[in-house]
Amino acid sequence: MIVRNNLLNYKDAYIYQDTEYFKMSLDSLLLAKFVTINLKDKRILDIATGNAPIPMLLTYRTKAKIYGVELQKEVFYLGKISIKENNMINQIELINDDAKNLTKKFESDYFDVITCNPPYFKTKNDLYKNRNTVKAIARHEEFLNLDDVLSISKHLLKNNGRIALVHRTERLMDILMAMKKYGFEPKKIRFVYPKRNKNSDLVLIEATLNGKVGLKMLPPLTIYDENDEYSSEVKDMFGE
Repeated sequence: MIVRNNLLNYKDAYIYQDTEYFKMSLDSLLLAKFVTINLKDKRILDIATGNAPIPMLLTYRTKAKIYGVELQKEVFYLGKISIKENNMINQIELINDDAKNLTKKFESDYFDVITCNPPYFKTKNDLYKNRNTVKAIARHEEFLNLDDVLSISKHLLKNNGRIALVHRTERLMDILMAMKKYGFEPKKIRFVYPKRNKNSDLVLIEATLNGKVGLKMLPPLTIYDENDEYSSEVKDMFGE
């Protein structure tokens, strides 16, 4: 069932979602707030954009042109509706295609920033498989894996351009090794914890293409407080 929700606490912005698929998750908000955006940035790409929550959230931080690519027509269509209703069509352009085809669509050194909330789980991981095909493709690296994301980004990013990812903490070593393989230098990492005294389940990481060595470990981000309510920092992200 298709539903129309507010885009977080932006009262005049809406996002269309289908209850059969993934709804906008906190991961998208965290990444949109985490990625470094500069005034000189002209073009941003969001890989595996889904129904475009990250491009829409980034419009509140930048005047840059934002592109989002999504393989699955079902969720791509919802993103198209949302950006049209929110009058964002002049800033956001959505592409319904395999992200691996972007290297044919855009010239090299084209983007200043790339973001990605990629499939988290390896295809051989039966524990997380889902009978819903749309969800399964979004969860598993069947059509897009870490190497794909970083290979595409290496081709499309300007020298010293930035890539920012949100991923499962358990995949951190995979991420770091893949980044090194494709010439990315990690610049900042932030671990996300569901609650205090719990293990981190998500990690935010930003790297630059051919960047200098210099990694910052940012303070941890805790999602829920002792009363099972959003922490004050997360509430600030929501605009509360």
